[in-house]
Amino acid sequence: MNKRTKIFLSVLAFFVAACVIVQLAIYTHKSVPASVIEYKTDNPYITEVTMVSAHRSGGGIMPEETMMAFENCVNSESFNTDIFEFDLHITKDNVLVLLHDDTLDRTSDACEVFGEKKIRPENKTYEELLKLNMGAKFEDENGNMPYSDLSGDEVPDELRITRVEQVLDYLESSGDFHYIIEIKNGGDLGIKALDILYEILEEKNLTDKVIFGTFKAEVSEYVDRNHPDLKRSATIEEVLEFYFKSLFGAENYNPKYVALQIPYKLAGFNLGTAKAINYAHSHNVAVQYWTINEEEDIDYLESLGADCIISDYPDKTYEIIHESK
Repeated sequence: MNKRTKIFLSVLAFFVAACVIVQLAIYTHKSVPASVIEYKTDNPYITEVTMVSAHRSGGGIMPEETMMAFENCVNSESFNTDIFEFDLHITKDNVLVLLHDDTLDRTSDACEVFGEKKIRPENKTYEELLKLNMGAKFEDENGNMPYSDLSGDEVPDELRITRVEQVLDYLESSGDFHYIIEIKNGGDLGIKALDILYEILEEKNLTDKVIFGTFKAEVSEYVDRNHPDLKRSATIEEVLEFYFKSLFGAENYNPKYVALQIPYKLAGFNLGTAKAINYAHSHNVAVQYWTINEEEDIDYLESLGADCIISDYPDKTYEIIHESK
């Protein structure tokens, strides 16, 4: 190896090491709450007090996305829920049902009931899915599985699969809530599901209480073209664009969405900083963090003025947010 090559490799090694150090510093950085700036805004999701959102309807304390979980949040005397977050899939007969995963295997007894694996809701009718126990695989914080033995007629209605109209009717009759609703299907199925959801929201006069989300860019683009009055969150690509523009304070930032629903830290990126929140708020965009379950993270993000913390444990989140008030 000649001298020139050694010099080149040394410079390259120094540059790589410097980049790693800088990125590590950014990733581990924690902002001082005093760095947060208050902006005047007409975005109803930018709030003075951090809102509590029940992720998957509070799936850490009750079987996720079941009526039992919703009822637990609504009827609690120890905590309040501001926003309910849940996910939708379309069935074979075009019913929108609550489910996070692409299959029913993880959360229900679908494999036992249907005698096969990887059961997708779009391949079954709503009536067929009503046979399932949606709490069969739920495990509480103590490792107990209180609903695993229920099957057939033993399954209570609040543990059967839930259609979106059922949830919305119950919540609207129980209090004043907002909603983060994500459609999991993509392509033509996702677009069909979106049209059905929009019609339901219109009929119930709920479009102004919903932030729509999806990981499917084509569905977000369809919303922008066909249902521009439906508020939505940022796509993955838009979140990445936001991150780099906020990092450098870019002026050419004109978002089509009302909220960033983002993790605190992911794959080397730190989105939980005063700089990120200030940049979003200065452009009339709310910052909602998911899925925040650690007490230290809840406390830190609340101190920065996060607009909403989306957690599997809305009880714990509410307590941490409001104990300092």
